[in-house]
Amino acid sequence: MTTEWRAARCVAARPETATARTVRLKVDGVGAVVPGQHIDIRLTADDGYQAVRSYSLSATPSGSPAGAGIPRLAPDEVEITVEELPDGEVSPYLVQGLEVGDEVEVRGPIGGWFVWRDTDPGPVQLIGGGSGVAPLLAILRARLASGSDSPMRLLYSVRSPEQVYFRDEIAGLAEGAEPGDARGVSVDVAYTRSAPPDWPRQPGRLTAADVAALVQRPSAGAIYVCGPNGFVQHVTDLLLAHGHSPESIRTERFGGV
Repeated sequence: MTTEWRAARCVAARPETATARTVRLKVDGVGAVVPGQHIDIRLTADDGYQAVRSYSLSATPSGSPAGAGIPRLAPDEVEITVEELPDGEVSPYLVQGLEVGDEVEVRGPIGGWFVWRDTDPGPVQLIGGGSGVAPLLAILRARLASGSDSPMRLLYSVRSPEQVYFRDEIAGLAEGAEPGDARGVSVDVAYTRSAPPDWPRQPGRLTAADVAALVQRPSAGAIYVCGPNGFVQHVTDLLLAHGHSPESIRTERFGGV
């Protein structure tokens, strides 16, 4: 990790939803990057006013996005996926204003707890709410690219099909995650407001029944939970009530703009 601010250049960008965008940044001297980490981004206005926000990495050199026409990340590149917030100071620029070739200041990567390494033992459960799926997909991408055989499950809670991040990649993983899948991955999507026709689960918040059916058993391994403050607290309460130990639960929450 570095605490110094450095220039990072936007080398690519693509939309994820109507209000979210993935940005690829080239950061000279970025060093070792671990899936699950985040970076700080600083913007400086003409009058000297500065705004700083933290964004989880959605892709790292150890786990590039899977998609037609999307090149692998270079060793000095990372990706962030940003949801535009109406009253935000930084997110509107990153989603609407930042163009390929533009520079921003970054600090990081930061974080050593909410991370996954291919040497980590045991099964892993990932639970994300909305844009909180970003660092979890970075972990899942790295797992699929590694030689690890640790089972990994993703439970993604999102309002509607239109708001699913990484839609094609998530759909491909979900369709291919059958019992006995040699990749050792499983993906489930739980919609809270509206679901596709004939979806097996009715829309609504995650429940105790969902935890029992879609989350690995207590004591199986680490659980990573990421999303808005209320979502993370709700899921943590469900996990604890189901018998998961506090020590097994790693959380990353957000609530700023």
